[in-house]
Amino acid sequence: MIEVNHGEFEDPWRGPLPMTEAPWIHETAVVKNSRMGAWTMVGQRSEVFLSDLLDYAYLVKDAEVFNAEVGKFANVASRVRINPVNHPMWRASLHHFTYRSVSHLMGDNDDEEVSNWRNQHRVVIGPDVWIGHAAILMPGVSVGTGAIIGSGSVVTKNVPDYTIVAGNPARIIRRRVTEDVEQALKRIAWWDWDRAALIAAVPDFRNLDAAAFAMKYDLK
Repeated sequence: MIEVNHGEFEDPWRGPLPMTEAPWIHETAVVKNSRMGAWTMVGQRSEVFLSDLLDYAYLVKDAEVFNAEVGKFANVASRVRINPVNHPMWRASLHHFTYRSVSHLMGDNDDEEVSNWRNQHRVVIGPDVWIGHAAILMPGVSVGTGAIIGSGSVVTKNVPDYTIVAGNPARIIRRRVTEDVEQALKRIAWWDWDRAALIAAVPDFRNLDAAAFAMKYDLK
């Protein structure tokens, strides 16, 4: 288990300075029943429940995540909502008095059917995904490797690898890279490299575009 750091931002644009291998959670954020990998960050007023944040994933601020796997190097902007819970549309009432009866003083026990149903619709986000400001990812969707979700989008269907989607409901705008480059990047799988390899490649991440990077590192 990795120890968790808590604190305030020193730089609102860069997060805690410096980043730490231990997960970093802002003192105003809430993280419960969740797991966090190395070099992860949860920003101000964000809430994370029943979720996994894999290595290097971060939430900027005011993000809400429920029952999701957030992939390595995922970039989650402010006010993003991942897996907002649905209500039981098949029942006579949508209201939670029917399943949270105890809190409403309307029963001696709560009904687990709805919570079990919600837990079955996990959101899965691949590595190196960018989710723009105030986007919403609906229950059960998956977001592929290297995809981009435009600000304010509502994602109701699975997002293919290396595509850019936007709108309500979100639709594919275009590919990020060609199919050949996509396949090369998947073979390279730099998101699984160890830290020393990532540090050594920083100049190439900075100076090469995706196609040139793929050409250099793809050892078919």
